[in-house]
Amino acid sequence: MSRGIFITGTDTGVGKTVVAAVLARLLRMRGLSVGVMKPVTSGCREEDGRLISDDALLLCQAAGVECSDDVAPYLLREPVAPAEAAKHDGVVIDFSRIRESFERLAASHDFVIVEGAGGLMVPLAGGLLVADLARLLDLPLLVVARPGLGTINHTVLTCFAAGQMDLKVAGVIINNYPDDPGLAERSAPHHIGSLCGAAVLGIWPHRDDIDELELVEGLADWLDGQAETDIVLRELGL
Repeated sequence: MSRGIFITGTDTGVGKTVVAAVLARLLRMRGLSVGVMKPVTSGCREEDGRLISDDALLLCQAAGVECSDDVAPYLLREPVAPAEAAKHDGVVIDFSRIRESFERLAASHDFVIVEGAGGLMVPLAGGLLVADLARLLDLPLLVVARPGLGTINHTVLTCFAAGQMDLKVAGVIINNYPDDPGLAERSAPHHIGSLCGAAVLGIWPHRDDIDELELVEGLADWLDGQAETDIVLRELGL
């Protein structure tokens, strides 16, 4: 079993948190102790004078763990790139602190799911990118992609950039696939699988669930009943 997986996206808003939470829930259902981590969250809400990462909370609910400082080391107010949000808050994002948090989580769990911020080229601190953090943690990538027009270009570019930075791509998840796909959606999985140098490990359906935790639980139950899920988990190092 590998130590974990780093979940990145082809863009912001592609559903990285839901994918990370679903995998955490699925592994928990299968008897594993799962650590989760959202190293940097920008756009946090404030509650009783404390910043809250809703992404980190969802991951923790799915994994059944406490939302500790190791889970979410950096909480930032502004909904902009983390480097800019940190500058606005007067915070310096220290990669060594993130690595120490990850090591503690890895020592106490069977597997750790780390969710990045935006895509690989998002700046975090001092010219360092999300891709640099994934490389520091020495984790393979799971790329989350959109289903529609433009996703081939975005996904191929993401996988190409990963290769240029010596990052292994374990696979691609196409998330939020519509019930009635058009030509762009129908053709995208084949082209992504052919051009990315990494397998499409799943095409996850669109769900109309309003509550995110219900969405996560429903998708985890759906995956648990799929014959291909064991193969997918092996590709992720499980």
